[in-house]
Amino acid sequence: MKVDVLLGLQWGDEGKGKIVDVFTPKYDIIARFQGGPNAGHTLEFDGIKHVLHTIPSGIFHENTVNIIGNGVVMDPIIFQKEIEGLKVLNVDVKSKLLISRKTHLILPTHRVLDAASEAAKGKHKIGSTLKGIGPTYMDKTGRNGLRVGDLELDNFLDKYNALVAKHEEMLKQFDFEYDFKEEEEKWMASLETLKSLTFIDSEHYIGEAMKEGKSILAEGAQGSLLDIDFGSYPFVTSSNTVCAGACTGLGVAPNRIGKVFGIFKAYCTRVGSGPFPTELLDESGEELRKAGHEFGATTGRPRRCGWLDLPALKYSIMLNGVTDLIMTKADVLSSFGELKVCTAYDYKGETIEHFPYNIDEDNLSPVLKALPGWDKDLTGLSDVAELPGELVDYITYLEKELEVPITVVSVGPDRTQTLMRETVNA
Repeated sequence: MKVDVLLGLQWGDEGKGKIVDVFTPKYDIIARFQGGPNAGHTLEFDGIKHVLHTIPSGIFHENTVNIIGNGVVMDPIIFQKEIEGLKVLNVDVKSKLLISRKTHLILPTHRVLDAASEAAKGKHKIGSTLKGIGPTYMDKTGRNGLRVGDLELDNFLDKYNALVAKHEEMLKQFDFEYDFKEEEEKWMASLETLKSLTFIDSEHYIGEAMKEGKSILAEGAQGSLLDIDFGSYPFVTSSNTVCAGACTGLGVAPNRIGKVFGIFKAYCTRVGSGPFPTELLDESGEELRKAGHEFGATTGRPRRCGWLDLPALKYSIMLNGVTDLIMTKADVLSSFGELKVCTAYDYKGETIEHFPYNIDEDNLSPVLKALPGWDKDLTGLSDVAELPGELVDYITYLEKELEVPITVVSVGPDRTQTLMRETVNA
């Protein structure tokens, strides 16, 4: 059995949580492979809206095991709040959630370092969510990190105090006032919730599950254009958000990857700073924001909006080896009589169709193609046969350009508002 992967192809916020929730009944295991509580995976069903930050999006299904993998970084305080929110909904987290011992822990001082570093950048800030993600990954690669498995060791507090001392020394270089003692007390108390759950050697667990023929879906966070290596650096996240991250974030060999589901919005959005070639700073951008309720699930920040960017999408498809495309938020475009799609870039006076090293607006502008929109409310549709002809033409055009089939079209936030164009096999 192979591991399927589901990930975002843009700058995050593509609707991964909803689609994982829809796909979960076809899988025995859902495993989150990277990122931290900067993720906000929104699920809507039965009149309930729920946002997950660390816990995999399959948690609401009774017969599915959910794993937090070694590539994830976890804040125990935020994690405890997630657990409490799920208990209110009578979700049996204890029997369905497993945590890799190699998952790294976000300390209160990681969050202070994040805030101090961002403040020091001034107008050059990268738009961090200030969750301590970057500093935690820095400690991971610097071989100083604290991991979930360390909670089982007798010298855990010694390890913790040594790391905090290092952070306090680092903070001396910043002109930044802080007091983390109150947060530290909450953090220490939240460890009891974490320790009440089951820790596993996740790479072995997943390896045995594959041998037993169990179906596994790896869930990514953020988006491919935020990848630490291949995204719009330095305005990126601190982990590998592409398919290769599922291998290192779960301990899965590259030849054991099966289907790769790539999710993209029918348009583009971005949160925080960084280049955005198709960004709309006019009424159309504001209309997209309002129609799509484009505000961050984690930060609440308004998302920047723009037209679909095909060179960027082709780039992500190439990096990930995408086998199936999933288009979300098609319903948001219903109010536009005319759509535009970026087909190429004007890069320093030359027309190019690839995603270049530098996509700053000083070097690059989008080449746009106009396409007819559709004047039909899609949110009540239950079958692809009901899609308006203009949307079918839009999908057909994208499939031809991207050379990958669009097998799922989402027409609303609820799990029922998901139209299958082809059968999705686990």
